[in-house]
Formats: sequence, C-alpha cells, structure tokens
Amino acid sequence: MKITSVDVIRTNPPAEGIVVAWSPVFVRINTDAGICGYGEAGVAYSSGPDAAAGMIADFAKYIIGMDPTHTEEIWNRLHRDTFWGMGGGTIVMSAISAIDIACWDIKGKKLNAPVHELLGGKMNTRLRAYASQIQTGWGPEAVSLADPADYAQAARDAMADGYDCVKVDPVGFNKNAVWMEKSWNTRGLLTDEMLDVAYQRVAAIREAGGPDLGIIIELHALTDTNSAIQLGKRLEPLNCFYYEEPTQPLNPDLFAVIAQNISIPLAAGERIYSRWGYRPFFENRSLSVIQPDLCNCGGLSEGKKICDMAHVYDVGVQIHICGGPISTAAALQLEAVIPNFLIHEQHHNALLKENIDMCTYDYQPKNGYFEVPDLPGIGNEVTEETIRSSKVITVK
Repeated sequence: MKITSVDVIRTNPPAEGIVVAWSPVFVRINTDAGICGYGEAGVAYSSGPDAAAGMIADFAKYIIGMDPTHTEEIWNRLHRDTFWGMGGGTIVMSAISAIDIACWDIKGKKLNAPVHELLGGKMNTRLRAYASQIQTGWGPEAVSLADPADYAQAARDAMADGYDCVKVDPVGFNKNAVWMEKSWNTRGLLTDEMLDVAYQRVAAIREAGGPDLGIIIELHALTDTNSAIQLGKRLEPLNCFYYEEPTQPLNPDLFAVIAQNISIPLAAGERIYSRWGYRPFFENRSLSVIQPDLCNCGGLSEGKKICDMAHVYDVGVQIHICGGPISTAAALQLEAVIPNFLIHEQHHNALLKENIDMCTYDYQPKNGYFEVPDLPGIGNEVTEETIRSSKVITVK
C-alpha cells in the first residue's frame, strides 16, 4: 500500500455568536488501495489554522509514495528529515500529529480493527468524562457567565446529564462577563475583588454539586506563578480535583514552585509537545496529571509514548480534547488502552451542532461515561458536505 495524495481540509469558522468558534484543520490521506484515513491538527481555536494547513501541505510532500502503515518510519521522517521537525512547536507538531492519526486510521481500516486493538487492546471499557468549560454554561448553546449562581446552575445542568466532574475557569470572565484580555489583569498579584469573585464562583459550584462533585480549575495560563499561588491557596478549602495550566506551559521550574506552595494537584499539557517537552515535568514531578493533545503532541504514535513515560512517574492522563470530532475519536482509542487513564474531557463545544455535523459519527457520553468505538481505524470520518464547504489543498 502506498500514499498517493494528501488532502488538507481547512474548515470554515462556525457562525458568529458561539463563545469559542472552532475551525478544525483535517487531513485525509489517500492510498492506492482505495483506503483513506483521517486526522486533525490541534489548532481548532484561536490562531494557527492557516499555518497548520500550510505545514501539513509542506510535510505531505515527504510521505507521498510511503506505506501509511509504517507509522514509526513516517513519524521519524517528519520529525528528523524536515529540519524544523525536531524543533517542534505548535504548528510543526500539529502537522505531524494530523498525518500520524490519519496513518493509524488507515492501518486499522486495512486490518479491519479499531486502533485500540493495534495499540495493545482495550483495558478501559467505560471512560469517565467531565463537563469542560462550564463558565460558558452547559448545553446546546454557549454563553458567557458572570454571576456565581449561574456557575452553580451550569454545574447542575452538567450533573443532570450524568457528569460527576466539571471544569471551570473562575477568572477568565470578569464581573461583567467580559473575557480577561479585555477586562482585568490576572498576572502579578490578584486583587481581593478578583480573589473573591473566583472563590464565590467555585464555592457556588461546590454547594450545588455537593462534596462528591469533582471540580477541575482551568486557568488557561492567564495567571502567573504569584497569582496562581494566591488563587490556589484561596481555593484549597473547596477540595478541587486538580489545577490546570496555572502558568506559562513551557516552564517546568515555575510549575514546581507552584506545586510546592499549594496542595491542589497540578495539570498541563495542551501546549507541551512530544516526549522531549514532557521530560522535565516528569523529572521534577511538578505535574500530577498530564493533558497531551493527540492532535498537537505528535499524534497517536507519540501520545502513547508520552503516556507510557507518565506511567513510570505515577502521573495520570487526561487527554486534552478541544477540537473537532476526529480529535475525540482518536482520544477514545488511546484512552482505552493506557493503565494511567484518569478522565476524558468533554468540551462544551462538542455539544454544539456546528461542530457535531463536521463528521459522520457523534460520540457523546451516556450518564457521564463514554463507550469506546469498535469501528475499524479511529472510528470517525469527515463528511463529504464538510469537505465541499472547506478550502481543500491536495498534494500529490
């Protein structure tokens, strides 16, 4: 089997009004056997989609004529022989990831087996999930929340769907529901008002959910070392599950300082790339939970290696999922096989019709748990309608 062409699918942003507009970049790898595979670059939000699409097109030239089932050979060619591959970074690693996931999809389809069988076999049959980003509510519409009572209601809505864990950014929106960059400064030292607002929001969620609700604190690296320690100490009595991206995500020494000063376990990973990026965090043991995004950490090939490294250091895994349905499908395959799986991220945007309609299958949890798909490959494909409405670059 040989790769004959690569289609880079640059989707259009969803309609205005959605709080976080996703615009995934998909890839379809075509072969002379008539089998095609789908992958996704992990830049579905904010800046980066155009750059990732261009990088995939550049990298595609290196793999035309190769056997797509030789995933290690392809991964190492893109990493070592492209010169910039070993430098890593979001765009480079997103391109490698998209191609790698598509190759695994082809391998599974060729062997008529789900990817989880090829990665070692399913050991986790039901995957616990959490409702992610409830500061935009929970349900088929997204809104910006300010009042603690609204945060409590979002938690109740998620619990009504069967979730026993939620994630919230308590400082992203100010008291008028304006996002941080346009409102208040969360770096340096937080004011008493900001600390009170964050505490009241999380306290309202705790009261609504009771003592058994898991509460993950999302900070998006909007805080720095000082403000993260301030906020973490304030939130400690609320028994939070873990504390995500409290500072710049490529500085393991500062994560260690935060870990030494608060009792809430730290998590990060959506902006850490490859084994080499995770290594110092394992060595200083600053992270209790890693959150690799399979669509930008290096794909399924690299993601499995990162998770295995984490297992050596007793670090749990929550795959970061903030992208299209291909991202979700790939994550479910890997989560099924790793012994240190902790919980699955179900992002609020995964409930939005604009995102669901991009692919053939809509994987949603039932009563807070995912079933692992057993279809060949990763178990999902981009729809022809999505491809027709997107900008497509074909490399032969």
